Amino acid sequence: MPTILAELQDRLRKRAAYRRTLNELRRMPLDTAIDLDFWHGDAERVARRAVYGH
Repeated sequence: MPTILAELQDRLRKRAAYRRTLNELRRMPLDTAIDLDFWHGDAERVARRAVYGH
C-alpha cells in the first residue's frame, strides 16, 4: 500500500511542477522567449519535457 501512495504523491508533485513550468513559460515576455529561441506555442512540449523527461 505505501508504494501506491508514494506513486500518487510523485504524480501529484510532477503535475504541480508541470503546471508551474507551463504557466511561467506562457507568461514569459516575447523578447525573452525570442532570446531563448523559444516559441510560446511550444510551451506544453517544453514543460512536459522539463518535468517528465519526454
